[in-house]
Amino acid sequence: MKYKFTSLILILNIFSNFAESTDSIKPETFTIHAQTTIINQNKSGFSAKYSGDNSLSTLKESQTSITSTLYLGSRLWSGASAYINPEIAGGSGLSGALGIAAATNGETFRIGDPSPKLYVARLFFTQVIALSDKKSFQTSDFNQLGGCLPTNYLAFALGKISISDFFDDNKFSHDPRTQFMSWGLMGNGGWDYPANTRGYTPSFVLEYVNPHDELRYGFSLIPTTANGSIMNWNISKAGSHTLEYTHKYSLGSESGSVRLLGFFTTGNMGNYRQAISLNTTNPDIHNVEKYGNTKFGFALNAEQNFSSTLGAFMRASWNDGNNETWAFTEIDRSLSAGLNLTGNAWKRRNDNVGLAMVISGLSSAHRAYLKAGGKGFMLGDGNLNYGLEQVVELYYNFTLSPAIVLSGTYQLIINPGYNVDRQGPVNVFSARLHLKI
Repeated sequence: MKYKFTSLILILNIFSNFAESTDSIKPETFTIHAQTTIINQNKSGFSAKYSGDNSLSTLKESQTSITSTLYLGSRLWSGASAYINPEIAGGSGLSGALGIAAATNGETFRIGDPSPKLYVARLFFTQVIALSDKKSFQTSDFNQLGGCLPTNYLAFALGKISISDFFDDNKFSHDPRTQFMSWGLMGNGGWDYPANTRGYTPSFVLEYVNPHDELRYGFSLIPTTANGSIMNWNISKAGSHTLEYTHKYSLGSESGSVRLLGFFTTGNMGNYRQAISLNTTNPDIHNVEKYGNTKFGFALNAEQNFSSTLGAFMRASWNDGNNETWAFTEIDRSLSAGLNLTGNAWKRRNDNVGLAMVISGLSSAHRAYLKAGGKGFMLGDGNLNYGLEQVVELYYNFTLSPAIVLSGTYQLIINPGYNVDRQGPVNVFSARLHLKI
């Protein structure tokens, strides 16, 4: 993928000037925002005793991805609004986003064709029902109209969304466009969250929100096949439920929050041990897929400010791991933690640096399946000498203007795909350019 330098400079200037001209606190009836993120990743070569169809390549590698999203929204009547997000995405993750459970670039997808594609990412309706007269002002943002919002309210959303827009949020680690890029850090890896190949799905979300507590429930469609793009509309047999409680608090003058999430998914899934029983050598999970199989799990998510410049987060997640991973990534247990520091100390208050680590693991049934030579949609080395997958990520955001952020990122990966025989370490260096209006 080639990008002309002069064209890029022109785009940067347009984004920067438009962002500065649209700064307003007036209530909006219509909102328009946009973002573009370009990421280039370079991976070192490493040695391995063997490789399979879904292994991370042992060779040096360079890949570039780009996403551009347009966020359009309109206020319909009191408390009601509608949004649509056309999006274009292209490029590839390292090794086609295969061979690492906590993959390195949250802006890439597991698709065969890396050429840019235009599609509708989100198309949804929301209704807010006030439960109090007290209001607070929210600024205009992506899929958010500027204006007054009740401090206590009920709300629901219906349409095509990214379910992670509503659940598993975290101030310091949630957006791979501006924060940590690893799939195991941008969210709870053990939450096999419902989505199509690109991360979106038709859903219904119900919310109760007050200044200290939030409760959310969501029902979402799942794909007809694991990591598929066609959604299963037979909701009597397939679908995913998500429930999350959030509590916000203060330690002294510093804010924090903790979130507890549970999920339950049912669909036409295969069972790891049944696949092995049918074929002990190179088992195929697709041969034992049937309706009625389920996946459930839990997740903890916490964030805490220690000062105006320093904050931390942690996540922990677990799922039963008996049936195949269906939508997100092949992680059954996950623990992550990290720090975020703004640049006040070196007189770059709009810059920030982040450091985090995620350790991921598999259920015993999932391990046995991969050991026997089975393949998931992300992993499959042909064998498995099991060890915990470990990823350390360090990034620095250099803010060029309110609309333009340039980042440098380093990732250290040990035991990619949980395989000690391919332990690396693997070194990944990334450059990321993020533009927004």
